[in-house]
Amino acid sequence: MDNDLFVRPYRPADVDEVVSVWARAAREAHPFVVGEGEGEREQKMRDVYLMEAENWVVESVVNGTIVGLLGMLGSEIGGLFVAPEAQRRGVGRALVEHASALHGTVTLEVYQRNQRARRFYARMGFEEIGHRPEEETGHELIALRRGAVAS
Repeated sequence: MDNDLFVRPYRPADVDEVVSVWARAAREAHPFVVGEGEGEREQKMRDVYLMEAENWVVESVVNGTIVGLLGMLGSEIGGLFVAPEAQRRGVGRALVEHASALHGTVTLEVYQRNQRARRFYARMGFEEIGHRPEEETGHELIALRRGAVAS
């Protein structure tokens, strides 16, 4: 990750900036999900996920902008989103490593159709452990797990 970026806990004052990062990244990653990044899905992000998950952000030291979001539900990565303009700078990798440092073994679900994310998680050492249709969208989800990494 670029040296001008750092991981810190999410704060309620971050909500609008974090929702913007999520919406832009989610629309790019999930173009097959109707209404992604807006409407009811945005409201659920604000009212449920940002309230119930343990959230972390990646912030720029230079200008204070937030470029990444990690939402943890116990040891499950409930969401990992990187602003499109900050992708391929190590932000996603840093967030996965942060989740692993906190919890050791971590799990997540990714849309089967999100090939870019699936390749990223494979490079990060995740292995497929199952799959299921998502109730809300009907799209297939793949469950992945990454064991604790020895230091």
